[in-house]
This record gives sequence, structure tokens and C-alpha cells, in this order.
Amino acid sequence: MTKILAFTSIRSDYDLMSSLYELLHKDKELEFKLIVSGAHLSKSFGYSIGQIKKDGFDILLEIETLLNSDTSLSRVKSASILLQNSLDTISKFSPDLIIYAGDREDVIIYSIIGGYLGIPTIHFFAGDHTTDGYMDNPIRHATSKLSTAHFVTLEEHKRRLIRMGEDPRRVHVTGNISLDKFVSFSPLPKYKIKEYFNLDVDLDEFSILIFHPVTEELDNVDMYFENILKSLESRNIKTFVSYPNVDPGNNLISKVIEKYTKNDNFIFYKNLEREIFMSIYKHSKFIIGNSSSGICEAASLKIPAINVGRRQTGRHADRNVVFCGTSFDEIDNSIEMVLSKTFQKELKYLQNSYGNGKSAVKAYNLIKTINFKDILAKVEDPLKVEIYE
Repeated sequence: MTKILAFTSIRSDYDLMSSLYELLHKDKELEFKLIVSGAHLSKSFGYSIGQIKKDGFDILLEIETLLNSDTSLSRVKSASILLQNSLDTISKFSPDLIIYAGDREDVIIYSIIGGYLGIPTIHFFAGDHTTDGYMDNPIRHATSKLSTAHFVTLEEHKRRLIRMGEDPRRVHVTGNISLDKFVSFSPLPKYKIKEYFNLDVDLDEFSILIFHPVTEELDNVDMYFENILKSLESRNIKTFVSYPNVDPGNNLISKVIEKYTKNDNFIFYKNLEREIFMSIYKHSKFIIGNSSSGICEAASLKIPAINVGRRQTGRHADRNVVFCGTSFDEIDNSIEMVLSKTFQKELKYLQNSYGNGKSAVKAYNLIKTINFKDILAKVEDPLKVEIYE
């Protein structure tokens, strides 16, 4: 029986991959297990391991790696804890394949483990690129160089990896797996959302705000976040607001949230059941902040996405995405733009470049048919790899 091991440390990467996890879990020819760490095990960030257990996946190991610190140093320390505490378990389980997704510090740990233990690895969402200066970007590319194969979202990402010296045989365009559930999911009616949050406010129209700190903006990240809240409040737009992720600067954003917790305009949340979150998302008038979801997923729903600040800049984006600065006026003007009839009309026939909702099946079929051990040794010389145009 083929053993496959996947890793997840935060709700966002789990939601990206869960459609594929379901297919692997149900396959009787596979033994599929997860190692769960990071924010999943933190009560401060919603203890989302509960969702993983509810979904019925087999957990090989739970590792508490998240330090109660709001610094870049803590991320490096968390990565070292993950390495030290997972290595022996992974070696004993001896998987035939390791899979991981994204660009957080965790993935480079998994790629190193796979490389030194001689286990084939797949890096999902490889080849993407931002110009925001955030450390996640080089981590993503470094992880790709350490990985056996790459399952990418766009042809653009494939071209980038080949220019980095990766053999085209290693790179497979699957589309964005996170879209699969978005496309197929039927949202709960709005009154169910009101019941869940015990709300007595009008929910005819609302937005969703997801804003995470970026290293290069840390000095003023609280001001930028509050500018978004002030603009939404001035327009009386009811908004579901996510708490920040575990990146440095999250405490500054949380302190702003504390100032607005009694403001009727905002409903703050740390972790939500998937059907509630996706229902909110599908009913939203627009998404605002700097989440990758606005870049990759919102187009499938034909809703606008306002990306505030440097995070996500440089990534391919469909015409529903508006990039704007961090001042109140820039944010407010962007909201006015996406709510205009002209902008809304342009989205009527929008197609999402990132996929059609069938990516998990494509990735699953590739996993079942490719002999990854045949390409485990990375012997190719980057100077001799064919340039892909």
C-alpha cells in the first residue's frame, strides 16, 4: 500500500488542499496521513484542528510549534521545533510520497526532510511570485528547488520554475485546488448566518475583510488596518472581519480589533466552520484586505477584491482585483469604484484564470500515475534545461 504524508500548520493551507485530501483519504490503495502543527493547535487562533478531526482525516502526529511571540524570530524557532519533533516520526512512518503547499517556513522544512530521507515530494502552488518583498516569496522558490515535483496553478508559474532550472517533466499545471469547493458549494441562506452569530442586524449586503501583517509594513500595519475599518464604517457597510494570522505584527492588528469589538458595523471572528465561512464569502458584496483568496478565488464568484498595501503585489490577478494604497482616501476610492455599476457590469462574464473547480481530481490522477521515484534525483544542470516560452 502506498503511503502518502501531508502537512498542515494553519487553516489557510488546510482549506487550500482539503479537496485533494478527501480523494486521497477515500482511496483504499493509499494510506494517507497528516501531520498537524502551528496555529491549528492554538486556542488563540481558533484551534482549527477540530475541523480536521471533524473531516475524518487520519492524524499521524500533532506538534505544538507555535510560540506565544509576535516576532520574526519566533517563526524561525517554530520551524526548528517542527523539524526536531517530526523527523523521527516521519522516518518511522516511511512514506512513499510527501506533499505540502504554499510558502510558509514550514514547507522548506518538509522539503529538506524529504530530500535527506530520500522521499519524493510534491510542492503545490509552486512557481507563484509576488513583488511585496515578503520572506514567503523566496521561501517558496527555495522549497521548489528542494522538491521533486511541482503542481502549479498557472502556465506562468510553470514557465517561472523552468527558468529557475527545473526540468519540465517535474512541473504539472493543475489549477488552484482551493477553487473546487468554492465552485461546488451551495451557501447557507443569510438567516442561517445571522443565527450562527446571534445577530439582530440587517444582513442584506455585507463585505468580508481579511488582512494580514506584512514585514515591510509592520511600522504602520495597525494604521492601515484601521483605515480599512474607518472607510467601511463611514459607508455603513456591514463587514465580517477575520483576526490576523500568526505572522509578526498580528498583535498590533488585534489591538485595533479590540477598539471596534462593540461597533455594530463589524462581526469579528477567529475561526469558522467551513460552511459558515464559505456562505459568508459567497454572499459578500466584495472582499477587502490582502488575502490570497481575493486574488485566486473571488473571481469564481464574480465579486470584486480590493487588495490593500504591498502584500500580493506582482501576482497574476483577474480584472475583479483592485490594488490600492493604504491611506483612507485610497481605500475609500477603491470601495467606491468596485461598488459602481460600471465595475459590477464588467464582472458579469468574468472567468477565473486560476481554475474551473476540477483541480483536485487532476492532481489526484497525476499522483496515482506518476512514478515520482524515477525523478527523485535532481541531476539536471540548470544551464541545460530547455527554456520554456
